[in-house]
Amino acid sequence: MTATDGRADGQPGGGADGRRPGAVASRDDLGDRVATLPNALSLLRLLGVPLFLWLLLGPEADGWAVIVLMISGFTDWADGKLARAWGQESKLGALLDPAADRLYIIATLVAFVLRDVVPLWVVAVLVGRELVLGIVLLLLRRAGWPPLQVHYLGKAATFLLLYAFPLLLLADGDGPLASIARPFAYALTAWGGALYLLAGVLYVVQAVGLLRGERFAGGRP
Repeated sequence: MTATDGRADGQPGGGADGRRPGAVASRDDLGDRVATLPNALSLLRLLGVPLFLWLLLGPEADGWAVIVLMISGFTDWADGKLARAWGQESKLGALLDPAADRLYIIATLVAFVLRDVVPLWVVAVLVGRELVLGIVLLLLRRAGWPPLQVHYLGKAATFLLLYAFPLLLLADGDGPLASIARPFAYALTAWGGALYLLAGVLYVVQAVGLLRGERFAGGRP
């Protein structure tokens, strides 16, 4: 396997720079640094997932859970901002950042189902999306391609969902505050969920394009 096909050096190949036209930048183009502040913030977000889940399901301390979620949202913004500003973008950070996003979303959805905040089918659809992407990622790795970068629609969907979740907690209660929060919570959940699915479809389409291109390049029908 040569570097010209873009896999030996971890890049979707095909162009003069080793990438196929229209392909996103590879994670393997990023640095190998581990001990950086952006990576520490991403790790902090990951460590907050079990605490967040326990607050929702144990004492049902929704206020503290919302605070943890807010801190997660801030560190999500800060780690990317600092990594770009300080030139500290890394392979580890590119893995930790989306992993933390997905764990927060899945953990929250599971907790919401157990507390009857959202219906089971919503969780089944969004978790099913993660299972499909996991299979696609395995196929890419098997073919020698690196993981694709997170699509901006996926980041936008995560942003909407992380704002929708605390509003869903408020909407689950009684009183005027719940009545005010309810339409905003449902709207953000609907838009965030739709974008989350769309970003998954685009990821699959791009991956299929790479895999099909490999089949044709190898002379297979």
